[in-house]
Amino acid sequence: MFKTIAIIAAIAIVLFIVTALVLASGKPDTFRVQRQITIHAPPEKIFPLINDYKNWGAWSPWEKKDPAMKRSFSGAAAGKGSAYAWESKEVGVGDMLITESVPSSLVRIDLNFSKPFETHNKVVLSIQPQAGGSTVSWEMVGPAPLLSKVMQVFFSMDKMVGKDFEAGLAAMKTAAEK
Repeated sequence: MFKTIAIIAAIAIVLFIVTALVLASGKPDTFRVQRQITIHAPPEKIFPLINDYKNWGAWSPWEKKDPAMKRSFSGAAAGKGSAYAWESKEVGVGDMLITESVPSSLVRIDLNFSKPFETHNKVVLSIQPQAGGSTVSWEMVGPAPLLSKVMQVFFSMDKMVGKDFEAGLAAMKTAAEK
């Protein structure tokens, strides 16, 4: 009896894994998450919040998740060449480097994690002026290796990271509209 249950359980586990791998193989090789918000402030007021890592504490959703996070800044004070690294039990270990900075309109970032998983993503924060304020867009694009694809079978990357982007943009709006 016990042997039969163990065999059935083993078959179920194998079928589950095979199904997950088959479904994962159909997922795209890259992922993309993007959110945007309208902020009632000019681009010149918003830009310093994203172009200087020391200002990210005012709006970044990950800054608030671990008050004990170890942070370090290097390179340029702000803009192209500015680097930020962190180490945290809550949000992992990683670093960011601003690779392009166009005043009051665009910041491109290389985002790297070494823990909990190694990833290398590209982030773009852009600001478009509009009547009465600005539209800020936050986009992240990265490769989706097999493990990521398997995770996407069960979890939506867009929904998971998108919620953090939405929270961050809302906090940015609050900070910029003061």
